[in-house]
Formats: sequence, C-alpha cells, structure tokens
Amino acid sequence: MSDAALLDTAKAVRDGESFDVARTDTWLKEQVSGLIGAPQVTQFSGGASNLTYLLKYQNRELILRRPPFGHVPKGAHDMAREFHIQQALKPVYPAVPDMVALCQDSAVMDSDFYVMDRIVGIIPRANLPRGLLLNESQTRELCLGVIDKLIDLHQVDHHSAGLAQLGKGDGYVERQIGGWSGRYGKSKTWNVPGWSYVMDWLKANMPNDIANVIIHNDFRFDNVVLDADNPMNIIGVLDWEMATLGDPLMDLGNTLAYWVESDDDKILQSLRRQPTHLPGMLTRQQVVEYYCDRTGFKTDNWAFYEVYGLFRLAVIIQQIYYRYHNKQTRNPAFKHFWLANHYLHWRCKRVMKNK
Repeated sequence: MSDAALLDTAKAVRDGESFDVARTDTWLKEQVSGLIGAPQVTQFSGGASNLTYLLKYQNRELILRRPPFGHVPKGAHDMAREFHIQQALKPVYPAVPDMVALCQDSAVMDSDFYVMDRIVGIIPRANLPRGLLLNESQTRELCLGVIDKLIDLHQVDHHSAGLAQLGKGDGYVERQIGGWSGRYGKSKTWNVPGWSYVMDWLKANMPNDIANVIIHNDFRFDNVVLDADNPMNIIGVLDWEMATLGDPLMDLGNTLAYWVESDDDKILQSLRRQPTHLPGMLTRQQVVEYYCDRTGFKTDNWAFYEVYGLFRLAVIIQQIYYRYHNKQTRNPAFKHFWLANHYLHWRCKRVMKNK
C-alpha cells in the first residue's frame, strides 16, 4: 500500500458547516502571496469541537480552523489565542504547525478563524489506517514516542517562549475543579447525572500544584501526526485550543481519560477513539509510571487526577451534547453523547470507591 493511502483525508463539508469560500479566498490571498487558483474545500471528520477544513490550492495545502456553529461558551474556542500560542511555541517545540494568518474580520466570516500549513502525515484515530501494520515492538515505540512528546512539552521553558503570561499562576488545580464544575452546570440537560457527589469529592481531595508548565490540555493520539515513511516518528502535535500554563499531572490525567486498554469493558471499548488497545501499548498505570520516572514528578494521589480527567471529559462531552440537544448543531455523531456522560459518571464513582 502506498504512503498516500495511509494519510489522513478530508471529506465533503458537512451540512450546516460551510462558509463563504470565495470571500475567504479573497482575504487569504491578500495575506499570503503566491496562492494559485481557487481552493478545493473539504472537512476533516475528527474532533468534536473546533471545525477543521482543508483548503487545497494548486500549489499549497492549508488548514483552516474555526469555532463550532451555534452557542459558544464565553471564553471558549478563542481562535486568536490558539493562533498566538502556536506561533510562540513553534521555535521551541517544532511539532507545532506553521501559522499562516489570523482573521478577526466579521465581514469575512461570522467568527474569528486562522489558517496554518498542513502537516502531511498519518493521524492515528480509533484504528490505525488499513495497511499500516505495526508489530508489538513498533507499537510500544510509537506509544513511548507519543508520551515523550507530552513530556517534552512539559519541559519547555515558557519564559523563553514568551508564554509566561499564558496562565494565572498558583492555584491551577483549584481553578480547574471550580471552572469545570461551573461549566457542567451551565450545559446540563434533563437526561444526565448531576455529578454533585463527584464534584464534592474532587474539591475535598485537591492536591497542591506540583509545577507550573505549558500543558496541552487535550493531548491524545488523534491529535498527533505520524511520519508516513516512519510511523514511529511523531512530526506534529495539533489542536492547541485549551493549552495553558498549569499542573502537568492534570494534563496527564486528561490524556489518560481517553486511554482505552484491550481488556476494558465493552462500553468503554465503544467509546475508544485512539489505538491504545493494540498489543505493545502501555496500560494507564504503566503510562503514569513511565511519565513520573522520566520527569521526576511523584504522586500518591493518582485517583484524584484520574477522576478529574474523566469528569473534565464528561463536561466536554456534555457541552457538545448541549449544542446538539438544543439544535445548534446537526452532527449526528453527537446524538448519544448523553449516554457517555452516564458511563463516565459511573467510572468516576468506581475509581473513588477503589481509592
């Protein structure tokens, strides 16, 4: 199978998620010289938050990122912030895409958006592309490489990167528990749990911040790009919408909320969106041990970070479902997200009970 068959591909733009291509093309050509022809516009299916489009010119492939349509929570989906974070990180963390242009002109589009160069490669979603066959040793190498990219990010000097003002300083853990609890209340629908017991437990078990570093806040396999010629080589890290300065173990907890092992139950398997079930992948516990061994960070309260990651994921899912429930998006993939909310609630309670 050719390398091209392994690459992540975009599809037709979904109903209700199109934009004025001619107007955008005119604006973009004023920002970027040398673009030839009108762009062919397609949309990437991955992700359930910001929308991602491929603009294919005759001589260049660009990626356009914009917020979702419908209700957008205040402070969320800040395109300018995401653009400037990546622009600052690129010199010290090369896996970030090259930024091209930021638009904040409502005459061009109904929202802010930005454009970046496409990193051409393989994105490991729920399953590796057909034809990409890794043995157990290669899979382990890929797994460690992905974790290492997170560790590398946590070791970036945010002062030298010009990102010292990105966060709010000490108290990150406390702010996150309060912030996500508030967001859940604002997005709750009649058919999901109240989560009050879990939120109270998190408040009662908060550790102090262990460090203040650059964190990605949505670090997953389907947000990395693999080299098509050597899939164990990670050439890109995408989706910096929620990046900030904060506690690195909170970031790791977020990552492991998505981590589905081969022997996890059927419901969790149905929610899997990255290939962490393959032979050679580390277990969640092994990831924690590897991360702490490489970084020197220690924790005797991992259950807190695990429950936090699951709760935060449930809030994100609920915010997406809220838009679907209120007919602000038509994407049918969101129809049953309320069931995932129930399942994550159950998982949190199980972790708390077994602490």
